[in-house]
Amino acid sequence: MLHTLTERLWKSLGGRAQWRLARMRHHTFLVYVAGIVHDEEGRVLLLRHRLWSERRPWGLPGGYVEAGERLPDGVAREVREETALRVRVREVPVGVFSGFRNRVEVFYAADLVGGELRLEEAEILEARWCAPDELPASLPQRQRDLIRSVRARRRR
Repeated sequence: MLHTLTERLWKSLGGRAQWRLARMRHHTFLVYVAGIVHDEEGRVLLLRHRLWSERRPWGLPGGYVEAGERLPDGVAREVREETALRVRVREVPVGVFSGFRNRVEVFYAADLVGGELRLEEAEILEARWCAPDELPASLPQRQRDLIRSVRARRRR
């Protein structure tokens, strides 16, 4: 019940108000990290996010890094918080993007190493392991392109 109320409130705020609230929590610069998590079969972990737009609810596990946190450690923490899964994050990012208002996005490849899938219901509605050629249509194009580039590197 509380999750549904929070979701409705967050979505009713709109982009500008959401941005301002995020900036209040992160006072200087926002650094977002996400993981392209593969299982032993080569599938990618995708999450349907409760607070994301209904036009693009699916995406990679991720979130904002904490002060003093290494970026790969932030990816591992976010995956664990959202799914209870443990991952080994590769040290070199596969994508870094800026140009957003006071925000940088950094993407890392990661491999599943353990844990049992349990969703953080306040943030995540559903999880799905997808073959790279069976991604949901609502997945953001940038994430789709990154998944394909990581897949191409893994094949080499």
